Amino acid sequence: MKRTTAKVKKRRPVLAKPKVAVRVARKPRVTNLRARLQRKTAPRRIAKNSIGPHALEVLSRLRREYPDARTELDYQTTLQLLMATILSAQCTDRRVNMVTPLLFQTFPTAASLADAPPEKLEEIIKSTGFFRNKTKSLIGLGKALVERHNGEVPDSMDALVKLPGVGRKTANVVLGNAFGKNVGIVVDTHVARVSHRLGLTRETDPVKIEQDLMPLFPRDDWALLAHLLIFHGRRVCEARRPKCELCVLNDICPASRV
Repeated sequence: MKRTTAKVKKRRPVLAKPKVAVRVARKPRVTNLRARLQRKTAPRRIAKNSIGPHALEVLSRLRREYPDARTELDYQTTLQLLMATILSAQCTDRRVNMVTPLLFQTFPTAASLADAPPEKLEEIIKSTGFFRNKTKSLIGLGKALVERHNGEVPDSMDALVKLPGVGRKTANVVLGNAFGKNVGIVVDTHVARVSHRLGLTRETDPVKIEQDLMPLFPRDDWALLAHLLIFHGRRVCEARRPKCELCVLNDICPASRV
């Protein structure tokens, strides 16, 4: 009798299911350098009931640190200050001071500025940058002063901002330094940067920054405040790497790195 053997079915190996990679959504990469720096060095908020005393302490310390704070533009007359301030747009005060002696000697009055040959004026101020636009502004300024103000620089904000090449910042420079009038606060790149780091404002628009700063400081100190913040911004609170270890405000500055 033949023995039959039952066939045993071989089981097929169970294959593991392929893993499906799950992509996790990442936050969009910040490519804007200014946005990265603001995110990295954004100051902490200061409580509303503390910002007033904080601002006065900032003013007191900076006043002691920079007793000689003033505009670093060289001038002797109000017209010279106005001309130099127009040239300082997108240019350093040092460079402007290198150009203005010849400029003031060649065009000492508003009338002479109004009649200035554009090519000659361009050649004098060329190194300050944007010299063609600045030439148009200076010649237009001279003509406007002669036609509307008998060749004299007006002492009001409304009249100044109507002159060619003159905005609110330039008008504040002239009013505060030449006329001793504290109508507003000069907000340039240094004032904007330092006041933001100190937690005095969170605005980026110069006009809005000025509106934030004015209620925090005595009106008599508005012109001085701008000089103090500019001095500090140029010497210590630099744009790329603030020297927090040397700063007299490092213990009260919300953006301090020490």
